[in-house]
Amino acid sequence: MINQDTTFLGYRRENGRVGVRNHVIVLPVDDISNAAAEAVANNIKGTMALPHPYGRLQFGADLELHFRTMIGTGANPNVAAVIVIGIEPQWTQLIVDGIAKTGKPVQGFAIEGHGDHDTIYRASKAARQMVQWASEKQREECPISDLWVSTKCGESDTTSGCGANPTVGNAFDKLYGLGATLVFGETSELTGGEHLVAARCATPDVKEKFMTMFNRYQDMINRYKTSDLSDSQPTKGNIAGGLTTIEEKALGNIQKIGKKCRVDGVLDKAETPTGPGLWFMDSSSAAAEMVTLCAASGYAVHFFPTGQGNVIGNPIVPVIKICANPKTVRVMEEHIDVDTSGLLQREINMDGAGDKLLECMLRTANGRLTAAEALGHREFVLTRLYESA
Repeated sequence: MINQDTTFLGYRRENGRVGVRNHVIVLPVDDISNAAAEAVANNIKGTMALPHPYGRLQFGADLELHFRTMIGTGANPNVAAVIVIGIEPQWTQLIVDGIAKTGKPVQGFAIEGHGDHDTIYRASKAARQMVQWASEKQREECPISDLWVSTKCGESDTTSGCGANPTVGNAFDKLYGLGATLVFGETSELTGGEHLVAARCATPDVKEKFMTMFNRYQDMINRYKTSDLSDSQPTKGNIAGGLTTIEEKALGNIQKIGKKCRVDGVLDKAETPTGPGLWFMDSSSAAAEMVTLCAASGYAVHFFPTGQGNVIGNPIVPVIKICANPKTVRVMEEHIDVDTSGLLQREINMDGAGDKLLECMLRTANGRLTAAEALGHREFVLTRLYESA
């Protein structure tokens, strides 16, 4: 299906990265800047605001993660230009400076000392110029190795580990051999199968880093648990779908990294990989949180296998839904991009399912909207570590 000569039509950014979308975003630094950001997006057609409920009075690792996520979101190659709006000038400028390192157009506007009206007016003028500038950007032919692809599953059931997840694994194996940059995560959903991931690590150093990340999560659970993970892992929906233990869920989850991929590196939340290969990122298993982190890490396309029909999307990254459950495909067909239910009905084999996903990926990279994009799903959910100060 794909080989070294396969290309796609992407947007080559100033720093050399390649995106598959050409968004101009209005990024609020904090929760009380949401209204101004949304007003600018309402004024200037072709822009998109990314409201969220967090910002002020964070500290330590939480504050670092907040900045890393904000900067990473603006730096994502699917974003052509950025308007940053915050209440305070210092935090606003910090995010502007981080995004500016990519070379893309970015301007910041602080509300303090100006008020909403003046801020919205000035930001709208700048946004209008950015939209017109971005509208002239043209797609160009790019090698498949320039495509960064992330994965996370959701609403898993018994068909996930047998069908949709191994379909992603088959596609990842093929992309890995062509030099693509890939990532997986969902730390809690590796519980009971972490030794299998550790055995796939490329070097002892990578293995040590992976186990450090995994054990950090386990230590947190042991500090704060009331009894165990039984109220959330597997979820009530997973249990209804036939999964009985977190170990069973983990074995299905691990199918997404295929059979040939090695784990070449380890990332903390929203960190950017430094080279091609398969990376593990420590992350929540909450769908919108992890997809947001993948976007902030710089990934341009996301594979989302689902058994019972998760409807997740993302504002800047196209989310491709894969499902092998014939009932879900039938009753939630508007959410499914790739139907692999033929696997369990023995109508297609795994290699054919992987090729089907890769065909959809290329069409998506070339501009075709995913189901989530067409339906307007723009879930943007930040990960929090602590209470605010």
